[in-house]
Amino acid sequence: MSAGRRGVALTPMETREDIIVRTALLADELGYEAFALPEAWGLDSTVLLTRIGLQTRRIALVAGVLSVWGRTPATIAMTATALHRATDGRFVLGLGTSTPALVEGFHRVAFEHPAARLREVTREVRNLISGGRAQLNPELATRALGMGVPPVPELPIWVGALGERTVEVAADLADGWFAVFQTPTGLADRAARFTRPITVVAGPLTVAGDDGGAARAAAAGALAWYLCAMGTDYAAAATRQGHGAAVRAVQAANPRPNPVTGVVPEEANGLLDDFAAHGDPAQVRAALADWDEVADIVMIGLPPGLSWDRIEATLHAAAPDMP
Repeated sequence: MSAGRRGVALTPMETREDIIVRTALLADELGYEAFALPEAWGLDSTVLLTRIGLQTRRIALVAGVLSVWGRTPATIAMTATALHRATDGRFVLGLGTSTPALVEGFHRVAFEHPAARLREVTREVRNLISGGRAQLNPELATRALGMGVPPVPELPIWVGALGERTVEVAADLADGWFAVFQTPTGLADRAARFTRPITVVAGPLTVAGDDGGAARAAAAGALAWYLCAMGTDYAAAATRQGHGAAVRAVQAANPRPNPVTGVVPEEANGLLDDFAAHGDPAQVRAALADWDEVADIVMIGLPPGLSWDRIEATLHAAAPDMP
């Protein structure tokens, strides 16, 4: 059994900077292709990715993803080009709509027409990094400006998308679709509808260890948190993919959600089968093999709060085959 292209993705709940950096360094050493760091209400991912970029050699560093509400398109473009230069071209810009709770409760911006906002910002950022001028408000008389640095049209843009309209933005404008909360079957069905080449990036929550029960519990805690505490989109996505009864069971079992201690009851095991890979190294590699068939880059998702020993074991178990 061979492991194809692999990456590592963290969750927004993981804020231990020393662990984040150590994870990226080990992933670089083991031959992972990409390391994705999200941004929500804690760390500024671009600052930490710069730090990681100065300590790694080959791995692509992904802002996975930046909210299209938290920065202007011009700020995103400046940040992306600076990271592109700082990492010798290894930076990948990820853009997404985030959630109403974060957009309205943290950034104080109305969460209206998210797919249209994603399309507008993605198009504007692409234009700026390619050497174009900003698109100005027609009510303003100011002359449109471009960036004061050389263009980098080769800088990849991945769009993190879950719903039909945001996936359409990825299909139309992005270099990659950073797929969120998809089953392998759902991922393959959607990707088959793309009409141009696009890198499909996706994978399950992943935990490896000799103690299978502990590995399951760690994956279950993160899965339960997404279904119970991260808005309604994740639960709706799982429901659309045939897990409605299981989602309700998880929600009933977690009246006070916690990303580390959350539970998935036995009757909802199908969720873990589709959205997680857990167990000993052989079981994890077998589960990831299904994802190798449908994703160009399989991103293993590390639940928050894992001990370093467990992170290390998981990265070794899921590592790509080195040439």
